Amino acid sequence: MTHKALRLKDRADRRLKAGHLWIYSNEVDTKATPLKGFSTGELVVIENAAGKAIGTGYVNPNTLICARLVSRDAQYMLDKSLLVHRIKVALSLRERLFDKPCYRLIFGDSDSLPGLVVDRFNDVLVVQISTAGMELVKDQIVEALVQVLKPTGILLKNDGSSRKLENLPEYIEVAHGEVPDEVELEENGVRFLAPVMKGQKTGWFYDHRLNRDRLRHYVKGKRVLDVFSYVGGWGVQCAAFGAEEVICVDASEKAVDLVHRNAELNGLKDKVGTMQGDAFEALKQLKAEGEQFDVIIVDPPAFIKRRKDIKAGELAYRRINEMAMRLLSKDGILVACSCSMHLQRDSMLDALRAGSRHIERNLQIIEQGHQGPDHPILPAIPETEYIKAMTARVTRV
Repeated sequence: MTHKALRLKDRADRRLKAGHLWIYSNEVDTKATPLKGFSTGELVVIENAAGKAIGTGYVNPNTLICARLVSRDAQYMLDKSLLVHRIKVALSLRERLFDKPCYRLIFGDSDSLPGLVVDRFNDVLVVQISTAGMELVKDQIVEALVQVLKPTGILLKNDGSSRKLENLPEYIEVAHGEVPDEVELEENGVRFLAPVMKGQKTGWFYDHRLNRDRLRHYVKGKRVLDVFSYVGGWGVQCAAFGAEEVICVDASEKAVDLVHRNAELNGLKDKVGTMQGDAFEALKQLKAEGEQFDVIIVDPPAFIKRRKDIKAGELAYRRINEMAMRLLSKDGILVACSCSMHLQRDSMLDALRAGSRHIERNLQIIEQGHQGPDHPILPAIPETEYIKAMTARVTRV
């Protein structure tokens, strides 16, 4: 089958040569290859200004990022064969890193499959597709995953807001075998149930695995508060690592219910309690009641989803962490996290500094973390690095 060419303007291939995978609409030579001549998701051969093929990819003529590079070899298109190869390459890294089949198997651009995320929960796979090009080959994606991994079930969890940018419908669909509402996983030796059908994103957040594991050095015999706890990823692990008492705070009733079930799953139900409600209001209430904690984890959802949210988001990060610091006992530990790609690490550090000085506390950063190795970072694509985790010691002046 012959595929159309998408030709770039002069020197517009420089970012691709440097390792990037995205092509913006203003980088296309629309006289030679008008964008209106392509269908949404169409597979194309990508050419430089001289007409030389430099790779293959797919197009969405209606978006700012109008094309994404999939292969730097023009003979390989996005099909089942290429998908099988890329999945095997990604799998070899994860199997090298983890002794349990619970991890992010495919991390989009970082695994040379832009627009595709796959999380593995033992024999169940949860797939998220965010681009029209990947949506067009979703059947081949399922076939390739079945061939490589032979899962008992594959769920297409395509209800993310990012699909709106590509004018894609939202849906949740079992594409292979059977998928229960909740699936079991193991992280850092602790068992969990993840609500893959109705939970956030794929149902679990593997990206903080190593940051959660580091807490075993801080929580033994301590009183811990887990803010924005979701289903207890941080809090239940703290209890498993020897914390004396853990309180998990989340706005979702279903998430709070799963905190208790996950605690019970690990024989820790007597150590883990919950508060349901808005995190800011919960911290106010705890302060009014005179509560104090030795370790507090603040892992909120993204306060900065777009560049225009940066100023307000930075204020929100400062405010929530300052409120947490007020609840710390003498010589307490704060774990401050962010999943906002637009929040720079220096800006987060400045927010923590400003918050600590405002309440006259001394703050020492003793550890810094980012996403785990199943979320690899491409140096050419800054957007692939998004997780920040600061472990800080907070002392009285």
